[in-house]
Parts: sequence; structure tokens; C-alpha cells
Amino acid sequence: MIYRTMAVLIAMGALAQPACAKARIEKGWASWYGHEEEGRRTASGERMDCKRLTAAHRTLPFGSVVEVVNRRNGRSVLVTINDRGPHRPNRIIDLSPVAAAQLGMQRKGLAPVTIKPPPFE
Repeated sequence: MIYRTMAVLIAMGALAQPACAKARIEKGWASWYGHEEEGRRTASGERMDCKRLTAAHRTLPFGSVVEVVNRRNGRSVLVTINDRGPHRPNRIIDLSPVAAAQLGMQRKGLAPVTIKPPPFE
């Protein structure tokens, strides 16, 4: 009975799984943004919060969770896509300040990264 109830709830969207990126890997340059954007609305409609692990990507669906790995030092972070960008052609993702700090790239501002689905998928 419980399985039938769960199947009905999933079909109705009541138990929708969190949106995650499809199995796709990208390599390129990451930058970070944030302090000047604090409190402004992102493209997803939520307010920018520099203390959250979020990012801007051109095409991934809002709510997607991806793992970003700094190829220089091997550090990684899970971020949620909540905005569109980056607006520079040579970059593939813009990170919040706290995500950039976890990757160890805040000082330089740019880092070569790999974006991939989270390890729990």
C-alpha cells in the first residue's frame, strides 16, 4: 500500500526528486560573483545570498545540483544553479563567494574547473 501511495504522489509531483544535472561533464573556466549582487533577485526569482552554495550557468535548469571541481587543486563543492550566466564567453560557471572560497579560487578570481553530476546520483 505504501509503495502505491508513493507512486501516486510521485506521479502528482508531490514527491518530486531534487533537480540534478543530467549526466554531462563540462570543462572550462569558473569565476565568482556576489557581494555587489547581495539581496538582488536572481533569474530563478530567489534573492542572492552570498553565504549559500549557489551558481549561475547558461543552460542547466534552476535547482540543478552539480559538483564543481577545481582542476588546479582538486578541491570540490556542490552548488545549486539559481541564476543565468556567466556573461563572459570564456567562462562556463559563476560561483557564489562561499563556493569560490571552498574551491580556493577567491583570490585569483578564475580557476579551471570541471562541472559534473553530484556523486550521489
